[in-house]
Amino acid sequence: MSMMQEFKEFAVKGNVVDMAVGVIIGAAFGKIVSSLVSDVVMPPIGVLVGGVDFSKLAVTLQEATVTAPAVVISYGKFIQTVVDFTIVAAVIFLVIKGINSMKQKAAEVPVTPAVPPAQEVLLMEIRDLLKK
Repeated sequence: MSMMQEFKEFAVKGNVVDMAVGVIIGAAFGKIVSSLVSDVVMPPIGVLVGGVDFSKLAVTLQEATVTAPAVVISYGKFIQTVVDFTIVAAVIFLVIKGINSMKQKAAEVPVTPAVPPAQEVLLMEIRDLLKK
């Protein structure tokens, strides 16, 4: 089998395609969460703490010069990223918890044994009588 043929089989396997779809959806979900945090969650928090815009919080280590930009630690962006992560982690936790709950409910459903046809029951009775 040639290298190209092996790669083709690998690339079109269901798991690889499913993983690629998951990564793409995850990236889109990340953008949605970032927007949620920066546009919906952080403004009210900023108002509650005195009108602070977290994304602009920073410490300047060295002022900008003609030849070099300013050296800045943007800890406000870090705070926003931590909030993003916390929301994503909470959503993933809830999704996994829901999936596990559905799996548990499916496992709890009792399986009733199939009733054999009347002809088989009769044959089993005959077999048992012949053994005696």
